[in-house]
Amino acid sequence: MTGRVTLYSKPGCHLCDEARSVVERVCAEVGTSYDEVDITSSSELMSAYGEQIPVTFVDGRQHDFWRVDEARLRQALT
Repeated sequence: MTGRVTLYSKPGCHLCDEARSVVERVCAEVGTSYDEVDITSSSELMSAYGEQIPVTFVDGRQHDFWRVDEARLRQALT
C-alpha cells in the first residue's frame, strides 16, 4: 500500500532529516504510512524539487516545502 504522505528528499539534507522526523511522528499518531523518494535518483525530480526539498505531498497534492508544519500535516491527515 502506498502511503498518504510522500516526502521528496536527498541524502545529506538536514532539513530533510527534520522533515522526516515530523512526518514519521505524525503518520504514526494518525495511523498512516509515508513514502520517501530520493530525488537524486532522477534528473526530472532533481529539476522539479532540487531547490525546494524537502517537499511533502499529501494524497497526491503538494503540501509543504523546506519545512513541514506538524500541526498543518496532522490536520490534513485527520
